[in-house]
Amino acid sequence: MPSPALTEGVYYILLSLLKPMHGYGIMLNTEILSKGRVKLAAGTLYGALTNLQDKGWIEALPGELDNRNKKEYVITKIGRTVLEEEVRRLEELVKNGREALGKKEEER
Repeated sequence: MPSPALTEGVYYILLSLLKPMHGYGIMLNTEILSKGRVKLAAGTLYGALTNLQDKGWIEALPGELDNRNKKEYVITKIGRTVLEEEVRRLEELVKNGREALGKKEEER
């Protein structure tokens, strides 16, 4: 069964976590990847991180990065599969849209 469509926020969180990253880094990376379109508030981000951990799509890495105890997260194998399925879904949407628009251009 295919995964449900992802929100942009979840999509960019998963994309960010292809490499280990802490919460603030995820917020910054999401904004960079989306060219400023997606800005995650801390509450939204940490709620999403909890939800994604519950689904098994990401995991918190053990140990401490520094004396401020920043927790790092990383995508799991299941999460990567979900992300790959979403990329394929989005590619199909774009392909179908381009084909439909191209046909309308030809009809003019």
